[in-house]
Amino acid sequence: MKNFKAGVYIKQKSYKSFQPEKINRQWTVDNMEVLNLLSQADRQLGRLDMYSEYIPNIDLFIRMHVLKEATQSSKIEGTKTNIEEVLLDKEDIVDEKRDDWEEVHNYISALNYAISNLEKLPFSSRLIRDTHKILLQGVRGKHKLPGDFRTSQNWIGGASINDAIFIPPIQSSINEYMGDLENFVHSNENYFPDLLKIALVHFQFETIHPFLDGNGRVGRLMITLYLVEKGILKKPILYLSDFFERNRTLYYDNLTKAREKDDITQWFKFFLVGIIETTKKGISTFDSILKLQKEVESKIQKLGSRSNNANVIIKYLYQRPVIDAQKAKEITKLSLPSVYKLIADLESLEILKEVTGSKRSKLYLFKKYTNLFN
Repeated sequence: MKNFKAGVYIKQKSYKSFQPEKINRQWTVDNMEVLNLLSQADRQLGRLDMYSEYIPNIDLFIRMHVLKEATQSSKIEGTKTNIEEVLLDKEDIVDEKRDDWEEVHNYISALNYAISNLEKLPFSSRLIRDTHKILLQGVRGKHKLPGDFRTSQNWIGGASINDAIFIPPIQSSINEYMGDLENFVHSNENYFPDLLKIALVHFQFETIHPFLDGNGRVGRLMITLYLVEKGILKKPILYLSDFFERNRTLYYDNLTKAREKDDITQWFKFFLVGIIETTKKGISTFDSILKLQKEVESKIQKLGSRSNNANVIIKYLYQRPVIDAQKAKEITKLSLPSVYKLIADLESLEILKEVTGSKRSKLYLFKKYTNLFN
Protein backbone atom coordinates (compact mmCIF):
# COMPACT_ATOMS: atom_id res chain seq x y z
CA MET A 1 0.00 0.00 0.00
CA LYS A 2 1.45 3.33 -1.05
CA ASN A 3 2.89 5.62 1.60
CA PHE A 4 1.87 3.40 4.52
CA LYS A 5 3.57 4.32 7.76
CA ALA A 6 2.54 2.37 10.85
CA GLY A 7 3.73 4.88 13.45
CA VAL A 8 6.68 5.95 15.56
CA TYR A 9 8.16 5.11 18.94
CA ILE A 10 7.81 7.82 21.57
CA LYS A 11 10.17 8.04 24.53
CA GLN A 12 8.35 7.62 27.84
CA LYS A 13 10.05 7.29 31.25
CA SER A 14 12.11 4.12 30.98
CA TYR A 15 10.55 2.75 27.81
CA LYS A 16 9.29 3.68 24.34
CA SER A 17 5.63 3.33 23.42
CA PHE A 18 4.41 2.95 19.86
CA GLN A 19 2.19 5.78 18.61
CA PRO A 20 0.43 4.64 15.42
CA GLU A 21 -0.47 6.89 12.52
CA LYS A 22 -4.18 7.54 12.16
CA ILE A 23 -5.93 5.56 9.44
CA ASN A 24 -8.97 7.63 8.46
CA ARG A 25 -7.63 8.91 5.14
CA GLN A 26 -7.43 7.93 1.50
CA TRP A 27 -5.45 4.78 0.74
CA THR A 28 -4.20 3.39 -2.57
CA VAL A 29 -3.41 -0.25 -3.20
CA ASP A 30 -1.25 -1.06 -6.20
CA ASN A 31 -0.01 -4.56 -5.34
CA MET A 32 -1.38 -7.04 -7.87
CA GLU A 33 -1.01 -10.01 -5.51
CA VAL A 34 -3.19 -8.25 -2.95
CA LEU A 35 -5.77 -7.30 -5.59
CA ASN A 36 -5.85 -10.87 -6.91
CA LEU A 37 -6.33 -12.29 -3.40
CA LEU A 38 -9.00 -9.65 -2.75
CA SER A 39 -10.91 -10.78 -5.83
CA GLN A 40 -10.71 -14.43 -4.74
CA ALA A 41 -11.81 -13.58 -1.21
CA ASP A 42 -14.80 -11.59 -2.46
CA ARG A 43 -15.90 -14.49 -4.68
CA GLN A 44 -15.58 -17.05 -1.91
CA LEU A 45 -17.48 -14.85 0.55
CA GLY A 46 -20.27 -14.49 -2.02
CA ARG A 47 -20.48 -18.28 -2.27
CA LEU A 48 -20.54 -18.68 1.51
CA ASP A 49 -23.21 -16.01 1.89
CA MET A 50 -25.45 -17.94 -0.51
CA TYR A 51 -25.64 -20.72 2.07
CA SER A 52 -27.43 -18.41 4.50
CA GLU A 53 -30.38 -18.48 2.08
CA TYR A 54 -29.89 -21.93 0.60
CA ILE A 55 -29.69 -24.01 3.79
CA PRO A 56 -33.02 -24.52 5.59
CA ASN A 57 -32.96 -23.49 9.27
CA ILE A 58 -29.41 -22.17 9.03
CA ASP A 59 -29.82 -20.53 12.44
CA LEU A 60 -29.72 -24.04 13.92
CA PHE A 61 -26.11 -24.36 12.83
CA ILE A 62 -24.86 -20.85 13.58
CA ARG A 63 -24.63 -21.65 17.28
CA MET A 64 -21.97 -24.28 16.58
CA HIS A 65 -20.00 -21.81 14.44
CA VAL A 66 -20.10 -19.32 17.30
CA LEU A 67 -19.08 -22.01 19.77
CA LYS A 68 -16.12 -23.03 17.63
CA GLU A 69 -15.05 -19.39 17.23
CA ALA A 70 -15.26 -18.83 20.99
CA THR A 71 -13.18 -21.93 21.64
CA GLN A 72 -10.48 -21.09 19.09
CA SER A 73 -10.26 -17.37 19.89
CA SER A 74 -9.92 -18.15 23.59
CA LYS A 75 -7.34 -20.86 22.82
CA ILE A 76 -5.08 -18.20 21.28
CA GLU A 77 -5.16 -16.51 24.68
CA GLY A 78 -4.18 -19.72 26.47
CA THR A 79 -7.41 -21.50 27.44
CA LYS A 80 -7.49 -25.26 26.95
CA THR A 81 -11.22 -25.99 26.66
CA ASN A 82 -12.35 -28.02 23.65
CA ILE A 83 -15.72 -27.97 21.87
CA GLU A 84 -17.05 -31.07 23.64
CA GLU A 85 -16.29 -29.52 27.04
CA VAL A 86 -17.87 -26.20 26.12
CA LEU A 87 -21.09 -28.05 25.28
CA LEU A 88 -21.35 -29.34 28.86
CA ASP A 89 -23.00 -27.55 31.75
CA LYS A 90 -20.69 -25.84 34.22
CA GLU A 91 -21.33 -28.42 36.96
CA ASP A 92 -20.11 -31.16 34.59
CA ILE A 93 -16.71 -29.47 34.14
CA VAL A 94 -13.82 -30.43 36.43
CA ASP A 95 -12.81 -27.62 38.79
CA GLU A 96 -9.44 -26.87 37.19
CA LYS A 97 -11.09 -26.20 33.81
CA ARG A 98 -14.03 -24.08 34.97
CA ASP A 99 -12.21 -20.77 34.53
CA ASP A 100 -11.46 -21.64 30.90
CA TRP A 101 -15.07 -22.81 30.41
CA GLU A 102 -16.40 -19.51 31.77
CA GLU A 103 -14.12 -17.45 29.54
CA VAL A 104 -15.31 -19.28 26.43
CA HIS A 105 -18.96 -18.89 27.44
CA ASN A 106 -18.40 -15.18 28.07
CA TYR A 107 -17.06 -14.91 24.53
CA ILE A 108 -20.20 -16.61 23.20
CA SER A 109 -22.39 -14.20 25.18
CA ALA A 110 -20.36 -11.20 24.04
CA LEU A 111 -20.52 -12.18 20.37
CA ASN A 112 -24.24 -12.92 20.51
CA TYR A 113 -24.86 -9.59 22.24
CA ALA A 114 -22.85 -7.64 19.68
CA ILE A 115 -24.52 -9.25 16.67
CA SER A 116 -28.03 -8.86 18.09
CA ASN A 117 -27.39 -5.17 18.81
CA LEU A 118 -25.87 -4.22 15.45
CA GLU A 119 -29.14 -2.85 14.08
CA LYS A 120 -29.66 -0.34 16.89
CA LEU A 121 -26.02 0.17 17.85
CA PRO A 122 -23.68 0.23 14.83
CA PHE A 123 -20.03 -0.78 14.78
CA SER A 124 -18.67 1.76 17.25
CA SER A 125 -16.55 2.35 20.34
CA ARG A 126 -19.66 2.02 22.46
CA LEU A 127 -20.54 -1.40 21.00
CA ILE A 128 -16.93 -2.52 21.42
CA ARG A 129 -16.86 -1.41 25.07
CA ASP A 130 -20.22 -3.04 25.85
CA THR A 131 -19.03 -6.27 24.25
CA HIS A 132 -15.77 -6.13 26.21
CA LYS A 133 -17.71 -5.72 29.46
CA ILE A 134 -19.56 -8.99 28.83
CA LEU A 135 -16.34 -10.73 27.79
CA LEU A 136 -14.59 -10.06 31.11
CA GLN A 137 -17.58 -10.33 33.44
CA GLY A 138 -16.75 -12.59 36.40
CA VAL A 139 -13.60 -14.14 34.87
CA ARG A 140 -9.86 -13.66 35.23
CA GLY A 141 -9.87 -10.16 33.73
CA LYS A 142 -12.78 -8.89 35.85
CA HIS A 143 -10.55 -6.40 37.70
CA LYS A 144 -9.12 -4.93 34.49
CA LEU A 145 -11.77 -2.30 33.75
CA PRO A 146 -14.35 -4.38 31.83
CA GLY A 147 -16.13 -2.12 29.36
CA ASP A 148 -13.71 0.79 29.75
CA PHE A 149 -10.69 1.84 27.76
CA ARG A 150 -7.51 1.61 29.78
CA THR A 151 -6.32 4.50 31.94
CA SER A 152 -2.79 3.15 32.40
CA GLN A 153 0.01 1.88 30.18
CA ASN A 154 -0.11 -1.76 29.14
CA TRP A 155 2.41 -3.92 27.30
CA ILE A 156 2.67 -7.21 25.41
CA GLY A 157 5.18 -9.92 26.32
CA GLY A 158 7.92 -9.68 28.88
CA ALA A 159 7.90 -9.94 32.66
CA SER A 160 7.71 -6.16 32.98
CA ILE A 161 7.32 -3.12 30.77
CA ASN A 162 11.10 -2.80 30.59
CA ASP A 163 11.54 -6.06 28.66
CA ALA A 164 8.20 -5.98 26.80
CA ILE A 165 7.97 -7.17 23.20
CA PHE A 166 5.59 -4.35 22.30
CA ILE A 167 4.28 -1.29 24.17
CA PRO A 168 1.05 0.21 22.73
CA PRO A 169 0.32 3.95 22.70
CA ILE A 170 0.03 6.00 25.84
CA GLN A 171 -3.37 5.79 27.53
CA SER A 172 -4.23 9.48 27.09
CA SER A 173 -4.42 8.97 23.30
CA ILE A 174 -6.80 5.98 23.29
CA ASN A 175 -10.06 7.91 22.77
CA GLU A 176 -8.53 9.88 19.92
CA TYR A 177 -7.27 6.75 18.17
CA MET A 178 -10.53 4.85 18.64
CA GLY A 179 -12.47 7.84 17.31
CA ASP A 180 -10.26 7.83 14.21
CA LEU A 181 -10.80 4.07 13.80
CA GLU A 182 -14.58 4.47 14.10
CA ASN A 183 -14.59 7.31 11.57
CA PHE A 184 -12.60 5.18 9.14
CA VAL A 185 -15.10 2.32 9.46
CA HIS A 186 -18.02 4.58 8.56
CA SER A 187 -16.28 6.94 6.11
CA ASN A 188 -17.98 7.36 2.75
CA GLU A 189 -15.48 9.91 1.53
CA ASN A 190 -12.39 7.72 1.45
CA TYR A 191 -13.32 4.52 -0.41
CA PHE A 192 -11.41 1.40 0.49
CA PRO A 193 -12.45 -2.23 -0.26
CA ASP A 194 -14.27 -3.65 2.74
CA LEU A 195 -12.03 -6.67 3.27
CA LEU A 196 -8.91 -4.51 3.25
CA LYS A 197 -10.66 -1.99 5.47
CA ILE A 198 -11.45 -4.56 8.20
CA ALA A 199 -7.93 -6.00 7.83
CA LEU A 200 -6.51 -2.53 8.49
CA VAL A 201 -9.00 -1.92 11.32
CA HIS A 202 -7.98 -5.19 12.99
CA PHE A 203 -4.30 -4.28 12.68
CA GLN A 204 -4.92 -0.81 14.09
CA PHE A 205 -7.07 -2.06 16.97
CA GLU A 206 -4.45 -4.61 18.01
CA THR A 207 -1.80 -1.87 17.80
CA ILE A 208 -3.84 0.55 19.93
CA HIS A 209 -4.63 -2.24 22.42
CA PRO A 210 -7.27 -0.04 24.09
CA PHE A 211 -8.14 -2.42 26.94
CA LEU A 212 -6.07 -3.82 29.79
CA ASP A 213 -7.18 -7.35 28.87
CA GLY A 214 -9.20 -9.09 26.16
CA ASN A 215 -7.91 -7.06 23.20
CA GLY A 216 -7.17 -10.09 21.03
CA ARG A 217 -10.59 -11.65 21.49
CA VAL A 218 -12.42 -8.37 20.91
CA GLY A 219 -10.26 -7.61 17.86
CA ARG A 220 -11.06 -10.96 16.26
CA LEU A 221 -14.74 -10.67 17.12
CA MET A 222 -14.84 -7.28 15.35
CA ILE A 223 -14.08 -8.94 12.01
CA THR A 224 -17.37 -10.84 11.98
CA LEU A 225 -19.30 -7.82 13.27
CA TYR A 226 -17.98 -5.71 10.41
CA LEU A 227 -18.86 -8.26 7.74
CA VAL A 228 -22.42 -8.57 9.05
CA GLU A 229 -22.98 -4.84 9.55
CA LYS A 230 -21.77 -4.04 6.02
CA GLY A 231 -24.10 -6.68 4.56
CA ILE A 232 -21.20 -8.73 3.16
CA LEU A 233 -22.65 -11.65 5.10
CA LYS A 234 -26.34 -11.92 5.96
CA LYS A 235 -25.56 -14.24 8.85
CA PRO A 236 -22.54 -14.49 11.18
CA ILE A 237 -21.05 -17.58 9.55
CA LEU A 238 -17.39 -16.60 9.07
CA TYR A 239 -14.82 -16.61 11.87
CA LEU A 240 -11.06 -16.31 11.43
CA SER A 241 -9.82 -17.39 14.87
CA ASP A 242 -9.32 -21.00 13.77
CA PHE A 243 -7.06 -19.81 10.93
CA PHE A 244 -5.19 -17.43 13.26
CA GLU A 245 -4.77 -20.19 15.86
CA ARG A 246 -3.37 -22.66 13.31
CA ASN A 247 -1.01 -19.96 12.01
CA ARG A 248 -0.39 -18.23 15.31
CA THR A 249 3.29 -17.42 14.72
CA LEU A 250 2.57 -15.92 11.29
CA TYR A 251 -0.35 -13.98 12.74
CA TYR A 252 1.84 -12.21 15.28
CA ASP A 253 4.84 -11.95 12.95
CA ASN A 254 2.83 -10.20 10.24
CA LEU A 255 1.32 -7.72 12.69
CA THR A 256 4.81 -7.00 14.03
CA LYS A 257 6.31 -6.69 10.54
CA ALA A 258 3.70 -4.08 9.62
CA ARG A 259 4.63 -2.01 12.68
CA GLU A 260 8.41 -2.44 12.47
CA LYS A 261 8.89 -2.25 8.69
CA ASP A 262 5.72 -0.45 7.53
CA ASP A 263 4.87 -3.57 5.53
CA ILE A 264 1.08 -3.69 5.65
CA THR A 265 1.04 -5.55 2.32
CA GLN A 266 2.15 -8.84 3.89
CA TRP A 267 -0.53 -8.47 6.58
CA PHE A 268 -3.16 -7.91 3.87
CA LYS A 269 -2.02 -11.06 2.03
CA PHE A 270 -2.13 -13.14 5.21
CA PHE A 271 -5.57 -11.79 6.15
CA LEU A 272 -7.04 -12.42 2.68
CA VAL A 273 -5.62 -15.94 2.55
CA GLY A 274 -7.35 -16.46 5.89
CA ILE A 275 -10.65 -15.26 4.41
CA ILE A 276 -10.27 -17.53 1.38
CA GLU A 277 -9.30 -20.65 3.35
CA THR A 278 -11.95 -20.08 6.01
CA THR A 279 -14.77 -19.49 3.52
CA LYS A 280 -13.82 -22.63 1.61
CA LYS A 281 -13.79 -24.57 4.86
CA GLY A 282 -17.16 -23.07 5.80
CA ILE A 283 -18.68 -24.08 2.49
CA SER A 284 -17.31 -27.60 2.92
CA THR A 285 -18.75 -27.76 6.45
CA PHE A 286 -22.20 -26.71 5.24
CA ASP A 287 -22.05 -29.29 2.46
CA SER A 288 -21.16 -31.92 5.06
CA ILE A 289 -24.04 -30.77 7.28
CA LEU A 290 -26.48 -31.21 4.40
CA LYS A 291 -25.14 -34.71 3.73
CA LEU A 292 -25.37 -35.57 7.42
CA GLN A 293 -28.95 -34.30 7.53
CA LYS A 294 -29.93 -36.62 4.68
CA GLU A 295 -28.12 -39.53 6.31
CA VAL A 296 -29.83 -38.92 9.66
CA GLU A 297 -33.27 -38.44 8.05
CA SER A 298 -32.85 -41.76 6.27
CA LYS A 299 -31.95 -43.52 9.53
CA ILE A 300 -34.77 -41.90 11.50
CA GLN A 301 -37.36 -43.21 9.05
CA LYS A 302 -36.51 -46.73 10.25
CA LEU A 303 -37.98 -45.87 13.66
CA GLY A 304 -41.54 -45.78 12.33
CA SER A 305 -43.93 -44.28 14.88
CA ARG A 306 -41.03 -43.05 17.03
CA SER A 307 -39.52 -41.00 14.18
CA ASN A 308 -41.44 -37.80 15.08
CA ASN A 309 -40.01 -37.72 18.61
CA ALA A 310 -36.60 -38.66 17.24
CA ASN A 311 -36.76 -35.65 14.92
CA VAL A 312 -37.55 -33.40 17.89
CA ILE A 313 -34.33 -34.59 19.53
CA ILE A 314 -32.33 -34.21 16.32
CA LYS A 315 -33.51 -30.62 15.86
CA TYR A 316 -32.34 -29.86 19.39
CA LEU A 317 -29.00 -31.56 18.74
CA TYR A 318 -28.22 -29.34 15.75
CA GLN A 319 -28.23 -26.39 18.15
CA ARG A 320 -26.64 -28.15 21.10
CA PRO A 321 -25.25 -31.57 20.16
CA VAL A 322 -25.19 -33.03 23.68
CA ILE A 323 -28.21 -34.29 25.59
CA ASP A 324 -29.22 -36.32 28.61
CA ALA A 325 -32.40 -38.28 29.35
CA GLN A 326 -33.99 -35.46 31.36
CA LYS A 327 -33.58 -32.94 28.54
CA ALA A 328 -34.90 -35.48 26.02
CA LYS A 329 -37.92 -36.04 28.28
CA GLU A 330 -38.49 -32.29 28.54
CA ILE A 331 -38.47 -31.61 24.80
CA THR A 332 -40.37 -34.73 23.68
CA LYS A 333 -42.90 -34.87 26.57
CA LEU A 334 -42.33 -38.63 26.73
CA SER A 335 -42.06 -40.77 29.85
CA LEU A 336 -38.54 -41.66 31.00
CA PRO A 337 -38.85 -45.33 29.97
CA SER A 338 -39.88 -44.21 26.47
CA VAL A 339 -37.03 -41.70 26.39
CA TYR A 340 -34.46 -44.35 27.30
CA LYS A 341 -35.82 -46.59 24.57
CA LEU A 342 -35.60 -43.77 22.03
CA ILE A 343 -32.05 -42.90 23.08
CA ALA A 344 -31.09 -46.56 22.76
CA ASP A 345 -32.52 -46.54 19.24
CA LEU A 346 -30.49 -43.44 18.35
CA GLU A 347 -27.38 -45.11 19.75
CA SER A 348 -27.95 -48.22 17.69
CA LEU A 349 -28.34 -46.03 14.60
CA GLU A 350 -24.96 -44.44 15.49
CA ILE A 351 -26.50 -41.00 15.80
CA LEU A 352 -25.85 -40.63 19.53
CA LYS A 353 -22.77 -41.76 21.45
CA GLU A 354 -22.62 -42.00 25.24
CA VAL A 355 -19.57 -40.04 26.39
CA THR A 356 -19.43 -40.22 30.19
CA GLY A 357 -18.94 -43.96 30.67
CA SER A 358 -20.95 -43.77 33.87
CA LYS A 359 -24.05 -45.72 34.90
CA ARG A 360 -25.93 -42.62 36.01
CA SER A 361 -26.18 -39.07 34.67
CA LYS A 362 -25.23 -40.25 31.21
CA LEU A 363 -24.58 -37.71 28.49
CA TYR A 364 -25.01 -38.42 24.79
CA LEU A 365 -23.13 -36.65 22.01
CA PHE A 366 -24.12 -36.14 18.37
CA LYS A 367 -20.53 -36.95 17.51
CA LYS A 368 -20.73 -37.02 13.71
CA TYR A 369 -22.02 -33.46 13.90
CA THR A 370 -19.42 -32.11 16.32
CA ASN A 371 -16.68 -33.78 14.26
CA LEU A 372 -17.57 -31.39 11.41
CA PHE A 373 -16.40 -28.48 13.57
CA ASN A 374 -13.20 -30.05 14.93
